[in-house]
Formats: sequence, C-alpha cells, structure tokens
Amino acid sequence: MKFKTLIKRYSILIVFPLVFAGCQSYKKVPYLQGSDSLQIAQTAPLYDARIMPKDLLTIVVSCPEAPELAEPFNLAVSSPISSNNRSITQLPSLQQYLVDNDGNVDFPVLNTIHIGGLTKSEAEKLIREKLQPQFKEKPIVTVRMINYKISVIGEVARPGIFTISNEKVNLFEALAMAGDLTIYGMRENIKLIREDNAGKRQIVTLNLNKPDVLMSPYYYLQQNDILYITPNKTKAKTADISASTTIWFTAISSLLSIANLIIVLTK
Repeated sequence: MKFKTLIKRYSILIVFPLVFAGCQSYKKVPYLQGSDSLQIAQTAPLYDARIMPKDLLTIVVSCPEAPELAEPFNLAVSSPISSNNRSITQLPSLQQYLVDNDGNVDFPVLNTIHIGGLTKSEAEKLIREKLQPQFKEKPIVTVRMINYKISVIGEVARPGIFTISNEKVNLFEALAMAGDLTIYGMRENIKLIREDNAGKRQIVTLNLNKPDVLMSPYYYLQQNDILYITPNKTKAKTADISASTTIWFTAISSLLSIANLIIVLTK
C-alpha cells in the first residue's frame, strides 16, 4: 500500500510540471481586450496603397469615344502556349511595368514617368493629365499592382508569402490567411518589418491584446511587409529540451507504467 502511494505521488510530481509548462495565462490569449469602450473615428480616410520601387504594374488607357487613340498606350505581349512540347498559339497579355529604384516607369509615348510614392489614384491622375493633350475627351487610366504580397512567419499555423489581389490587407486579415497564431505565439509582441520607398527598413512592435492596434498607422500592411510572430517562453523551453532529456522522460514514463502494472497484478 505504501509503495502504491509513493508511485502515485511521484507520478503527480512528474506530470504536473509538464502540464503547467504547456499552459498560458488566459489574459495573454484574447485579441482586442477592452475594446467595448473603444471608439474609432469614422472620418478616417480609406487606405490606399502607395507605389514602391520594384512594384510590377499594369497601366491601361481607354477612351470610349475614340478607342483607336488609346491603342499606342496599351502594349500587348504575346505569351506562347505549348502542348506536347509544341507551341500551338499565342495569347496577348497586357504589358507590365516595373518601377525602378528611383520610382520611375517607362511608358509608351510619354517615356519616363515618376510615380514612386504615389497612390494608385494619384498615379492615374498624373498619367491622365499627361495624356490629356492627345485626346479630345478625358481618357480613362487604370493602374493595378500585380505583385502586391506580404509574408507571415513565426508562430502561425501556415507561414508563407501571400499575394493580395485587392491591394489592401490589414493585420488581422494577414494572420487569418496564415491560419492565425498558434498557442505559442506572443500576441503582445508581433514584429512588423517594413521597407519604405527610400530603402529604409524599420521594425515595429504591435500588441494584438490592446484595442488601440486598430488605430495604429501600421494596421494596414504595405506590399512586401513581413510579419514575424515571436514564440513565447513555453515554446522556447520546449525547443531547449535535448534528445537525452526526452529519453529520460520516456524511460521514467515507462518505469511508472510498469510499476502501475505490477500494482494491478499484485492486488
């Protein structure tokens, strides 16, 4: 009976620290704590992405009254389609424009245009003004970003690089695409790595537990932003467990199982 009591006590002493190490304070888990009292200004301007160096753009010019006038500005590139290693046809696609390090693109007829740092609407307005002398009616200009992407790494379910089709994504949408944080991710220590159009990099710490993150200037992500989810101490301790320590835990667990079996058989 005394031996059985000792076995139970040692079992609790071994199992309890393991269970406790895997637990995390509930206060650190929920997002936007205290958001019931938060009031967000409704007059804040809608987010509009700005054009950065190395952005890949499509620029389409149209004129419903005289479509032929817009043709010189809409270059098409033929892309071959192969079947059984044989090219069978070619499909035209829109010319893509790469923004250089100085924020410029080379556009048909107009030549070099500086659009780096502008929003899409500002770039459309600039190109429209430059085209106006060549059109009787005001032309329609549409600028789209082809390679708008963000990266999410660290303690998330599905880390990776994600392409954003509508050129607008906020912090929580990015985390949702990555499958949300794991239980080991630090909600109060999200690192945002950003590079501006001058090549200057910055690292910003965001706290998802606080509701004021919704009003942060970093709430909306820019193209090429990187989110790094820092692991908590529990994950760090788990990673530090060596192979020998794991073997010791396995051996002790096996001995406890054998001891319990002996107790059952000797009843």
